Amino acid sequence: MGITSGFVSGIYNYAQSTLPLSLGQYSWIAALLIALVAFTIILSVIFSMFAYVFGWVERKVMARMQSRHGPTYVGPYGFLQNLADLIKLIAKEHIVPDAADKPLFLSSIPLLLAIFVLMLVFIPFTENFVGIGTSLALIIVFMLLSFTPLLVFIAGWTSGNKFGSIAAQRSVVMMLSYEIPIVLVIAAVAFLANSYNFTSIVNSQSGAWYIVLMPLGFIVFFIALLGELDRPPFDLREADSELIAGWLTDVSAPYYGLVLFLDYTRMFVGTLLISILFLGGWLGPSFIPSFLWLMAKVILLSLFIIVIRATTVRMKIDRLLRLGWLYLMPLSVINLLITFVIFTQGI
Repeated sequence: MGITSGFVSGIYNYAQSTLPLSLGQYSWIAALLIALVAFTIILSVIFSMFAYVFGWVERKVMARMQSRHGPTYVGPYGFLQNLADLIKLIAKEHIVPDAADKPLFLSSIPLLLAIFVLMLVFIPFTENFVGIGTSLALIIVFMLLSFTPLLVFIAGWTSGNKFGSIAAQRSVVMMLSYEIPIVLVIAAVAFLANSYNFTSIVNSQSGAWYIVLMPLGFIVFFIALLGELDRPPFDLREADSELIAGWLTDVSAPYYGLVLFLDYTRMFVGTLLISILFLGGWLGPSFIPSFLWLMAKVILLSLFIIVIRATTVRMKIDRLLRLGWLYLMPLSVINLLITFVIFTQGI
């Protein structure tokens, strides 16, 4: 059988060679399960550590930039404060509003988290460490990403709350405004790399990163992805000054803890995509392990996103739409045309 992942196939071959002969024809099933479980555990540890650490980093960085202390009491430098908050949230009662459509309301947030975890299965961390390596990985990941605004819409609309309903409508108009520029930019990236495979895209940047070849595309992609991931200043689905908490207004404590974890999982996926598509992925100095080199780029991008949150104000909905339709859309088309000309000229 063909497994298009160096890591998974390596664990699979090792497990099959060490399993007892008594399993017979079922040994390949056991070996495959072992390989998938090993990959799942490692992947879960990676993004869980990122979510926890950057939950703390964001609070400390924003506090320092805004002349506050941030978490200080629980653990050294307040590092265990997130754990204490998580325990507190889980311990509280889970309440569902009577007016909510309970099956849809309860399933939307877990489905959101599941989609972002599923994206990580298709995104390589090194040339060999990937869950499913496929020639259509780029299309699959952004197809999954396009479902997230729809699930936010479902969560807000089925909450039975007028603030959640407004946030649901905002989710749809933001999706229409920002997904088209994203698609046009990834089309330009695939055009340059002549592939929709993430590994091929990274390897094609061995001469020059795509941020150098198409800086306009990087700027458009970065801004549009912030809107897609609901990061400030584009967090209009949760505008507390207008909508209380938007689609999260009626979410009780345990689910709110899940949303906080989802927020940093989204940031991890977004910075990982930017690093792979524009910053050469794991390509770097040979004396630095490729995985660490990729994580260094992810960390720097995440810090930059945190700084943006601490230093910018939330946009009004009309300005957000104007930015998407009047600026990002034409710029993404221009970037695609420039990339096409460069490619056809062989530069």
